Amino acid sequence: MTAEATPSLVEATDGPAEAGPSVRGPRARGRTAYPRYVAGKLGGAAVSLLAVLVTSFFLFRLIPGDPVKYMTGGRQVSAEQLANYRKEFGLDLPMWEQFTDYCGKALTGDLGTSYQFRAPVIDKITEALPNTLLLTGTAFVLYTALGIFIGTRTAWRSGGMGDRLNTGLALTLYSIPSFWLGLLLIIVFSVGMGPIPGLFPTGGMESGGKEGFAYVIDVAHHLILPVVTLVAVEYGQTLLVTRSALLDEMGSDYLTTARAKGLRDDLVRRRHAVPNALLPTVTLIFINLGRTVAGVILVETVFSWPGLGGLFYQALSVPDLPLVQGLFFVFAAAVIVMNTLADLIYPLLDPRVGR
Repeated sequence: MTAEATPSLVEATDGPAEAGPSVRGPRARGRTAYPRYVAGKLGGAAVSLLAVLVTSFFLFRLIPGDPVKYMTGGRQVSAEQLANYRKEFGLDLPMWEQFTDYCGKALTGDLGTSYQFRAPVIDKITEALPNTLLLTGTAFVLYTALGIFIGTRTAWRSGGMGDRLNTGLALTLYSIPSFWLGLLLIIVFSVGMGPIPGLFPTGGMESGGKEGFAYVIDVAHHLILPVVTLVAVEYGQTLLVTRSALLDEMGSDYLTTARAKGLRDDLVRRRHAVPNALLPTVTLIFINLGRTVAGVILVETVFSWPGLGGLFYQALSVPDLPLVQGLFFVFAAAVIVMNTLADLIYPLLDPRVGR
């Protein structure tokens, strides 16, 4: 070996030693990437909430109607009385001053005072929220479980008769307007049609005058039709997303390797395919979870359910601007928060995300 070759050998030998820090580099970058990822998502959520706050103020002022005239109950009142009403609720102030006052109070948790109820908006929301969570929360658990269960099985046996029937039914129900299906169920199962007697209440949350276990049964009886409506319309979306994601995974090499090791087909699906296909479904689950706070306005209205959705429809018809603005902000904030949580959980399910 020549002397000239010696430095090259030394350089070649020392090469891996120089590369040592760069091997640890990706791990160090991975540890710092997630905090940056979290900060970016939280910052985006804060900007979105601010945009919703601004939008909720200006959007609903485009609604025709004078809330002051509603507050008079259609009675003939003098111009002085109308001016006093406008002054009481700050409607006589310039638009920019109303806006700054609204934003300043909203940031402290004060969403204003309802015109029609003469009560703080936050109190009305707190009062109606449990009813909405009972209805939409029950439906959420059912249609999520049903959609994932059927979606994984139809994808695993794609092309079969069961796959075609379930996919066709899911697409059909998902395309039906929820209020139309709700009215149809009321006509058939509440009012009664032909040989089918009226089995369920036409609306409301309770019949009244019942306590204890009888009250629970009464509420559950009123809950059946609106929950069935929501589950029928919403489960198809979860089914289709789960099915599509699982079909994309089924040709992967790791599934072939798992089968080659002798694992049963059911274990391959449960332990390998489904967990890796759930990322799109996780996003959908969290978005739907945010919507459980918003409720479903049309369904609650059709079934006269005393929740946030029905309250929003009632406020919109006035228009009760503080109540409409407050509800809109709560609805949007729930979806934004849940979507942000889904983004933050992604890297824990798949380390490639956020790196």
